[in-house]
Amino acid sequence: MRNYPTLQDIHEARARLKPHIRHTPLLHADKIERQVGCQLYLKPETLQITGAFKIRGALNTALSLPRDEIANGIIATSSGNHAQGLAYAARMLGVKAILVLPVTTPKIKIENTKALGAEVILFDGDTAARWKRVYEIAEENKYAPIHAFEDPRVMAGQGTMGCEILEDMPDIDTVLVPVGGGGLISGVATALKETKPSIRVIGVEPALTPKYFQSRLNKERTSLPLKNTIADGLRISVPGQNPFPIIEKYVDEIILVEDEHIIAGMRSLAKDAKLIAEPAASIGVGALLAGNVKVRPDEKVCAILSGGNWDLADLAEIYK
Repeated sequence: MRNYPTLQDIHEARARLKPHIRHTPLLHADKIERQVGCQLYLKPETLQITGAFKIRGALNTALSLPRDEIANGIIATSSGNHAQGLAYAARMLGVKAILVLPVTTPKIKIENTKALGAEVILFDGDTAARWKRVYEIAEENKYAPIHAFEDPRVMAGQGTMGCEILEDMPDIDTVLVPVGGGGLISGVATALKETKPSIRVIGVEPALTPKYFQSRLNKERTSLPLKNTIADGLRISVPGQNPFPIIEKYVDEIILVEDEHIIAGMRSLAKDAKLIAEPAASIGVGALLAGNVKVRPDEKVCAILSGGNWDLADLAEIYK
């Protein structure tokens, strides 16, 4: 199997997913755009069935695998949103889902995953340690592991967002994409650049976990010490092996955003766009508010809001 998705893979994923997921709209953020100096549109995957974009990649992969391969169950590790997407896919297909989640996972993501019928195993360890445990459990029980960002079928599913953006606004100039493991931006950038190369694709990641930013400077995948960032969904210490070359090929720029600006993005989305977005989803708007992205007044910019699953008590603290 190839370690990257093609534009055809993304189009096939879109046809496969169309009956099962929402085509989320592009919303004109007219109040926020007055503050950031461009024409701003939001792609709210917060309105997706599981509250995040991850259902696209998880479901595309589950639907692509032979039924006998997933008969015993599917398994993965995740900070929460991939877990919910995979749990939803497993329930739809009538198979078992096992999710190994970090002990720091927000309670709402754990509860939502369990509510979808999945078995949840909490594990105290970094991403590499969690995946090691996933593969051990998978081998013992003949489960099918579905990686949150290394699998090209997952990337293809996430890339369907790029197709939707182009369909809704063919003359979009710039797309801001949150960067965690890299599966989302790999798929979206492939869809956008292979269709319309002039579109500027910008990856945004927390300043406290600048794994892709630093790796680009070093011209190789670079592992960094894990630091706590409010954007828990983007907290990874090393770029994905398969996403890294795709990002190097298609992504024009990677921008870092401080936590305080991510919080400002969350507040602005709630106040001015009436959208509840988790920190990882708010990072693009935070980058614009901080002035980190150079834009023109006539430039049409889309910020992908990747998800909206966060504990209400934590949100209340942010929105004070």
